Parts: sequence; C-alpha cells; structure tokens
Amino acid sequence: MRRCHRGLVFLTHEQEAVEAFEAEHGIALPEPYRTFVAEIADGSSSGPPEYGLLSLARLPDDWGDDQRARDRSKPFPLTATWLWEDYEDPAPDTGEQLEQVCNDGSIVLGTDGCAMNWHLIVTGAHRGHVWQISDVGAVPFGAQSGFTTAEPGFGGWVRHWAAGKGWYDAV
Repeated sequence: MRRCHRGLVFLTHEQEAVEAFEAEHGIALPEPYRTFVAEIADGSSSGPPEYGLLSLARLPDDWGDDQRARDRSKPFPLTATWLWEDYEDPAPDTGEQLEQVCNDGSIVLGTDGCAMNWHLIVTGAHRGHVWQISDVGAVPFGAQSGFTTAEPGFGGWVRHWAAGKGWYDAV
C-alpha cells in the first residue's frame, strides 16, 4: 500500500486484484498468504511445491475438467486426517465427500505431481492451514499432524520448504 502526502491510500494493481478475488469468491485470504500474493509474488516457478507455487486463481494442469465447480466460500469439511484408501467398503456418499474436500474452502497452492496437491484452507475450522490432498487421502501439514516438525500454515509450509526439509520429516 502506498500513501500520498495527504493521507490518502492508494492500492497497487496486485492489491486490487487480491481484493477483487476475495469479493468475487466471498472470502478473505488468510495471512501471510494474502500479503505474499499482494506484495511479493502471485505464484512462482521455483516452488514450493515440486512444480512451483500456482498463481491465486490457477489450478494444476492435471486438475481435469470433470470436477464440480469450486466453492471457496463453503467451509472446508475436514478437521483431521482422512485416508479414504483405508476403507474396504466406502460409504455411499464418499464420492460427494471427496468432491467437497477437493473443491470447498481452499486455494490450490500447487502440486507435487500425480494428483498430490497442496491446498491453503480459506474457510472453516482449519482456515489458514495447509493440507496435502491426493488420490488416497487428505492430511494437514504441520507438527500437529505428526508427519512433520513444521509449523502449520502458509508461513510454516514455505519455511519448511526453504530449509530443504522433506514434507514428511517426522516419520
């Protein structure tokens, strides 16, 4: 944000784009991701994750177009790890639950390939946390999950990557 000498506030183009995205989707992006996108970079080819950080409104190339519409304003449905691969007989509504996990209440940060996508949760109980959602399950990132020693959230996720640590360094 820039201020002129009379106390008026002028937004940069990037800040205006973030505010327009938030208004269009009925959300407020969690910090520090919001500041990162508005003031530093909207995406990066050098990661994290493996294939880089996606820009705000983009999805991974392998996302596919047979998915239902994403609704970032609906609460993200999970509060704990869910490994649906472990179920021998999935419940009849598992498909709908999977759609909600992949499409509701999150921004896709990027992919490690093979449908292993990193999501920043923007609504619901885990707002501000990062989750890895793949074809076998959904796992929150951060020390509370037991798989890593990192702090939860976008800042902890980026610091963990920048330190060169494996995503699952506590296992």
